[in-house]
Amino acid sequence: MESFNPQKFVETQVEAIRRAIGNQKALVAVSGGVDSTTCAVLTRKAIGENLVCVILDDAFMREGEPERVAEILSKEPFNVPVKIVDVRERFLNAMKGLRDAEEKRKKFRETFYNVLSETAKKEGCSILVQGTIRADIVETVGGVKTQHNVLEQIGINPVEKFGFKVVEPLLALYKEQVRMVARYLGLPPEVSERQPFPGPGLSVRVVGEIRLDKLETLKKATTIVEGLLAEHKPSQYFAAIIDNEEAQEPSAAHVRETVARLLNVPSRNVHLKVFRDKATGVEGGKRRYGKIVGVKVETLDGKVFQVPISRLVSLQAKIISENPAITRVLYAVDELAEKKPYIISIRAVQTRDFLTAEVSEIPWKTLEKTAENILAKCPNVSAVYYDVTPKPPATIEME
Repeated sequence: MESFNPQKFVETQVEAIRRAIGNQKALVAVSGGVDSTTCAVLTRKAIGENLVCVILDDAFMREGEPERVAEILSKEPFNVPVKIVDVRERFLNAMKGLRDAEEKRKKFRETFYNVLSETAKKEGCSILVQGTIRADIVETVGGVKTQHNVLEQIGINPVEKFGFKVVEPLLALYKEQVRMVARYLGLPPEVSERQPFPGPGLSVRVVGEIRLDKLETLKKATTIVEGLLAEHKPSQYFAAIIDNEEAQEPSAAHVRETVARLLNVPSRNVHLKVFRDKATGVEGGKRRYGKIVGVKVETLDGKVFQVPISRLVSLQAKIISENPAITRVLYAVDELAEKKPYIISIRAVQTRDFLTAEVSEIPWKTLEKTAENILAKCPNVSAVYYDVTPKPPATIEME
């Protein structure tokens, strides 16, 4: 990583893009993330006005994001004209009723490329430029999860299926190297240091079925989490939303006893939820779908027992090693007495390459304030948890 030279990479890659595209028109879809935005600026440098840049407003971007990204790119020094394509209804209809994480990713990919195929034809583009990076390929080919932007590497022929050739200028880079290129190209910190954001956007942070009210609640929670956790500088931090529906779990009593023993508290003070919907985990480099467990420990006066995060990570390791059907352990930060439809999970991790990740030790004061704001501004949320599961056994995203 230290010997990577962004200037040399840009010079070499601009030439490579010119050779690959020639005089043809190319389409790039920008999500606002560092990968796709860097890709757009790099390609614009190489082929100028032959690049058509679009933002697909698929309903799964953050609050106000399409407009904000379009504004950054269209201004000096980039001058990349951007068209916002409103396909929110199309994506929401396509994902309706789906609960399985992998089904949702595949349906997103199919809809995404069909929309791009139609857009490319309309704009007279025979090439799609996209910001696929090395971690996307490693995870998809390795069977951890289907990244929506990986095609040829898993045997999908984009020319045959969608009518365009794919050019991927960032394929050899990891996330930190992409950031270095973004800084070198002069992208503002709000892009170069931007939180990694999955291609399918918030759809992979809505655990289980996607419904409009659930998605809108997640958007509000995302704004709060990103605003309050930023000062602690995790590599990635976000909110996820889960239906507040429980499943019967035979091992629940055993898990409760494990928590009581390891945290040295009476088992009557330990409350456990095993959620109906599941999350993606990773084991031996392969994707594994497993149960999500929410743990709440109360003090004698009914408050949440604030355990150091490092101890909670050790607790999680013990729970999962003894109960392999569980892939994710969440620890309660705050909860209302009244049951409401959803719970929010806060995720914050430290990582270099996104292939492994440690749980960030966010101060309890910040977690409390974040939970308080979420419960105040999201009226259909009844609890906020902190995800204390590293990668592995969890993936970074929930799905």
